[in-house]
Amino acid sequence: DTLWDLAIAEVEKRENPDDDGKHVEVCEKSILFMGNKNGGKTTIILRCLEREEIPKPTLALEYTFGRRARRHNTPKDIAHLWELGGGTSLLELIRIPITSNNLSSFAVVLVLDLSKPNELWTTMEKLLQVTRNHVHKILAKLEKTNPKVVAEIKQKMRNNLQRDHPDYELVDPFPIPLVIIGSKYDIFHEFDSEMRKIISKTLRFVSHYYGASLVFTSKSEALLLKARALINHLAFGYDKSKSVSVDHNKPLFIPAGLDSLSQIGPPPASDIGKMRANTPLELWKKVFEKTFPPKSFCDLQDTKDPAQDSQYAEYEVDVMRAQKNQELEQYKRNASKSWKEMVLDSD
Repeated sequence: DTLWDLAIAEVEKRENPDDDGKHVEVCEKSILFMGNKNGGKTTIILRCLEREEIPKPTLALEYTFGRRARRHNTPKDIAHLWELGGGTSLLELIRIPITSNNLSSFAVVLVLDLSKPNELWTTMEKLLQVTRNHVHKILAKLEKTNPKVVAEIKQKMRNNLQRDHPDYELVDPFPIPLVIIGSKYDIFHEFDSEMRKIISKTLRFVSHYYGASLVFTSKSEALLLKARALINHLAFGYDKSKSVSVDHNKPLFIPAGLDSLSQIGPPPASDIGKMRANTPLELWKKVFEKTFPPKSFCDLQDTKDPAQDSQYAEYEVDVMRAQKNQELEQYKRNASKSWKEMVLDSD
């Protein structure tokens, strides 16, 4: 046989059913990483893909992918990885990666910077709210054309909690799989014990309420491996870890469905009876923001102009941009001069 004959035979072998008569299909899943600006999303993605690269700031919405083979001599499954940059300043870009075509195989990883508790709730609330609203719009449209798919998506999220779990009727699962990562644990670990307790219990409640997994991580190899295990479960269907760590003096690690409201306890506040709230989530928000007053939404906007960032420098483009800026300034001066002359003439 020639080399080409061998190549054709190899391709046919991969494309045809295996010895058991079962066709091995390539599985494709998508994950959107979002969270605090400079919160460590890129570092986590690179670690999951085992890439030895220096992380660069994410400009807007970036895409990469990873591939894994389930076993020897089988086609590799594909994970499409999207990263939303800019914290909460580019919320409208969420609708680009999440579509009706991939919703049934989509998941979200929310990376929250534990070293910035005053930004934590606002960032979390805004990103999850916009994502949830977008997903619900897609589900509403799918309901009219393919109600079976919608029912499967909703049931899959309900399955994170066993029917005999005491909180089964008390939680409100996020419409698609969600992992919450608390980053920069090395800085967080130096916080006062009571502060760590409030942050940890709050994130435990939010994660449990949304049917999400929760993990704290840092640049530590051991902690990154735990985060990687949860992400690999979303991306490639690897077995989900059953280990749990709920001690607020240690890094939290709680896979979805393995926590409970009774273990989490009530919000840590002495005057909780005086607080008015319509939902448990709203009550936890009030308690959290009493200790960590939030930054305004405007403060979290990314005001830096990417065009001035040296990492995106391109000589020809920058020269043309400078020329256009000069032309614009000249146009504005001429327009201003013409307007003043018009005013004088009218007198």
